[in-house]
Amino acid sequence: MDTATLLLTDSASEYHKVDTSVSISIQDVTISFDTPKGEFVAVKDVSLEVAKGEIVALIGHSGCGKSTLMNTISGMVKPTKGRVLANDNVVKGPGPDRGIVFQNYSLLPWLTVYENIFEAVDSVLKHKSAAQKRQIVEDGLNTVNLWPHKDKLPSQLSGGMKQRTAIARAFAINPSILLLDEPFGALDALTKGTMHIELLRLWNLDNRDKTIVMVTHDIEEAIFLSDRVVVMSNGPGAGIKEIVNIDIERPRNKKDIVHNPKYIKIHDKLMNLLFEKFSIED
Repeated sequence: MDTATLLLTDSASEYHKVDTSVSISIQDVTISFDTPKGEFVAVKDVSLEVAKGEIVALIGHSGCGKSTLMNTISGMVKPTKGRVLANDNVVKGPGPDRGIVFQNYSLLPWLTVYENIFEAVDSVLKHKSAAQKRQIVEDGLNTVNLWPHKDKLPSQLSGGMKQRTAIARAFAINPSILLLDEPFGALDALTKGTMHIELLRLWNLDNRDKTIVMVTHDIEEAIFLSDRVVVMSNGPGAGIKEIVNIDIERPRNKKDIVHNPKYIKIHDKLMNLLFEKFSIED
């Protein structure tokens, strides 16, 4: 596939069929924090199920609890009430079945590209031999076209290359659930488009059927990547305002999708949900 095609087309060879089994179950979750001014309720009474192999985007205004909710799945935030299940297990903390990619890449600046990925593989895949771990790292770097840059430090990489490294690291440990916290927010439009295709290609690679939950402010990104978009209400005490199904068949073409009547309808619906219209009565 050449670069021009890569930038435009969802690389799935056929429409992705989502497994009907539940990968993530958020059950009546409330998340609150103690502050000097008293208890702050960030998220209140949220329930959501995500099927295996599904891509779900969480969108909403700043401060609506998107990242906080996603971090209950990662295990970095513990619900005040309710519970979260990942692969039928109650989430009590971070685990190797859940990989996470942040907007700031979270690469160790003193390690090379190769070493950043190997560090994760070596820590998680302890049952693998050294040779197997090296092969996993090499395969991951080749998959995102970073093998020629394996000896570079993060400071020597562009934003897109840093993000490819972070995504390759997340996929290298082969988690069944991938969590993305605004991973493309700081990238320019061209690089962002490339990263969307890289992500979808990895998602479909070898029929891994990974479940992906993504936090984003970008409506176009949410529609292009997702099977469903969860619109959060404003906080405090944020909840799920509405869930919008993205019934646009894959593969999706970035150039043509904006002219698709379904896309236009979904885009307008999400815009209206995020930016409610107010009228002044006489």
